[in-house]
Amino acid sequence: MELPARLRNVFWLGGGSGAGKSTIARRLADRHGWHLYATDDVMRDHAGRTTAEEAPYLHEFIAMDMDERWVDRTPEVMLETFHWFRGEGFGLIVEDLLRLPREQRVIVEGFRLLPHLVKPLLAAPEHAVWLLPTPDFRQAAFRSRSLPGDGFVAKTSDPAKADRNLAERDRMFTRHLKEEAERLRLHTIDVDTTMTEDALAEQVSTAFRL
Repeated sequence: MELPARLRNVFWLGGGSGAGKSTIARRLADRHGWHLYATDDVMRDHAGRTTAEEAPYLHEFIAMDMDERWVDRTPEVMLETFHWFRGEGFGLIVEDLLRLPREQRVIVEGFRLLPHLVKPLLAAPEHAVWLLPTPDFRQAAFRSRSLPGDGFVAKTSDPAKADRNLAERDRMFTRHLKEEAERLRLHTIDVDTTMTEDALAEQVSTAFRL
């Protein structure tokens, strides 16, 4: 069978980092009794299932030290070479989803869900939504998750620069998602600091036509 037909039980929730994807996906899964598939949770497994030939950017990233990853390169280079942003390992997400029972609905969430990769898998366009956080929303979201000095940027020689680089990279990635989704006529939701979790959950539900 064609992939869209085999994956018609899947709802896709993509977007920029810190947009609330995990929170909203968990709420919808709990509300409707869906299976939740978080792409962040399988990144280590997927990295182990690839070769350097299949995922060259990923394996180059693995070989770098923390400064090479987050301090020494420009945000533009970080954006262009980040493996998950290049779609490496996306096929493994599809493989995992195809192994799940088809009679149960699934919500899959994560920044790895690039619009141009998801669209060919859609049985219906309303089965996919991308959340686009403003820089202020993303910053507030990450502040609420960690203590000062916590996180992987603290393992670099210059955490402040690493944090700035990461923030700029993610800002550009969110802009790229917006442009790509709009070009492909896929649904997006802007997320700013005035939006409550309840309101965002309802907007996503409406977009999914639940």
